[in-house]
Amino acid sequence: MSSILSDRAFYLRAATDLRPNKKQWQAYESTGHCVLLAGPGSGKTKTLTVKLARMLSEDVEEPRGIACITYNNECARELENRLEALGIAPSRRVFIGTVHSFSLTQILLPYAKVAGIGLPDEFTVASRQQTRACLAAAHAKIIGGPENPQNWDMRLGRHRRRFLNRARPEWKTLDPQLTGLVEAYEAELRARGLIDFDDMPLLAGRALVTNKWLRTAMVAKFPILAVDEYQDLGLALHGMVMGLCFSAGMRLFAVGDVDQSIYGFTGAAPELLRRLSERDDVETVQLGLNYRCGSRIVSASEYALGEERGYRAPEDADEGTIFFHPCTGGYAGQARYLMEELIPEIRERRPNINLGEIAVLYPAAFLGDEVASSAAEHGYSVIRTDGNALYPRGSRLMRWLEQCAMWCCGGWRSGTPPLSRVVSEGTRLFHEAITDEDERLAFQRDLTAVLWDHRDETLGLYNWLAALRDDIIQPRFAIARSLADEYATLNDFLTRISPTGDIDDFPVAEFAGIGSGLDRINLSTLHSSKGREFDVVILFGAEEGRLPRNHVSDNDVREARRLFYVGFTRARHEIHLMYGQHNPSRFVTEVQRHLEEE
Repeated sequence: MSSILSDRAFYLRAATDLRPNKKQWQAYESTGHCVLLAGPGSGKTKTLTVKLARMLSEDVEEPRGIACITYNNECARELENRLEALGIAPSRRVFIGTVHSFSLTQILLPYAKVAGIGLPDEFTVASRQQTRACLAAAHAKIIGGPENPQNWDMRLGRHRRRFLNRARPEWKTLDPQLTGLVEAYEAELRARGLIDFDDMPLLAGRALVTNKWLRTAMVAKFPILAVDEYQDLGLALHGMVMGLCFSAGMRLFAVGDVDQSIYGFTGAAPELLRRLSERDDVETVQLGLNYRCGSRIVSASEYALGEERGYRAPEDADEGTIFFHPCTGGYAGQARYLMEELIPEIRERRPNINLGEIAVLYPAAFLGDEVASSAAEHGYSVIRTDGNALYPRGSRLMRWLEQCAMWCCGGWRSGTPPLSRVVSEGTRLFHEAITDEDERLAFQRDLTAVLWDHRDETLGLYNWLAALRDDIIQPRFAIARSLADEYATLNDFLTRISPTGDIDDFPVAEFAGIGSGLDRINLSTLHSSKGREFDVVILFGAEEGRLPRNHVSDNDVREARRLFYVGFTRARHEIHLMYGQHNPSRFVTEVQRHLEEE
């Protein structure tokens, strides 16, 4: 009993910080379906985690639990870490992960055999190589010709995500050729005993619609569903929410912001959140304070968005500054100016700033190549979180290996991270291979032994990673049906840093620091910057033709504006807008004009 009271005390103390903000407190006190509309820097993650802790402690009796669906693995890890600080350790009562992970682990793996959705008994998740092969085979049957079948990949995905109900006549009539390609592609997958990434929520949604008993089972296990970044999660999740929460009786706590919807190419539809927030049976709470950005940045962000939202900074907030930097010499000239003049000027103005608190954001990953090249020439270290990074930042396996490296590079002495967290995250990663207490203990024993024997921050990363792959990962990979791409990512990275690879090997200590904000400039696409914050943000390449791109629809222009707004609101103290001297983005021009008119 004393330990339960102690755990409750953590979130009760955290809840006192919410009370001064009436809207945060209203969301914390809500008892039915609730939608929290939360703009940039509004404290939504803190509100969500304290609310989750309260609901788990007060509203849900063991062994029942709560499911929390997030946009990506980075968001999931952040929520897990914050919940752990509130005394809520990872357990089977709490699911935190993406909609794809929820669909796979909570619906398809346990129930596919009896749900009647046409999956083979021992299906596995296709690797990128396998999906390419299936698309090529389907293309040869339906379309033919010499073109690259992968040219159809994005259209194929959009078409599949658009039609949750394939009984609608439009499935056959809107684009018969594309529908034929989808059906042939999915038949190729099934013939090989595979599902792909898009299949996960689509098939899970189909299983829920056609099986009332499954909806009942899900509500019995998770009487409460929380959803973070609702605006980015698309039709499949919205269909699940409608069925589970407004038909089967699951309680909903959803968080999002239509102004930060920037993933239209993956099927994100901000109007779904707007529609949900307008329901009569939902309590909608709008957060109005921005605790992150300086007051001038907050007011200018409405110019960036092109609409008034009434956000304001707290009375004691810094003012913040917006700088404009027209440059010559193309992107190379911008990158040279950035490293030779702008970064030194920022460091002179802020002598105590860590380079890890500076972010250079750009609309496309190739622009990061220019910045990274110039940084290397001028002696600056960088960390990239774009498509040209050393490995995908969204890889669950690589992020877990970073944590293992941190433990080996001093964490075993400091407890940061604690070994228990490293073990528990690994257990969740290999959950298909660790199904009982004996296997969990064996995994803990094997992992602890390997990490203990490799506690040397000067070790070459290649040998360190190879040891973990061979002793820990490979024996469990064969049983895990969802880690093919993760394993391929690790092997590709090992190939690159091997003696015959294209990247020089480096110490494990450097790998451990990749995710921990060392003295390195952050390079990121605008899309990958979502959810992050920095003291100083530099928007690089903010030009017409790039933001927005040329010859796009009105809807694409609106999404590009939201993308600009997301980048703008990552900054705490300074936002720098860089662009070609004669080609500023229309969004930059509007911000500058409004500021001059004040």
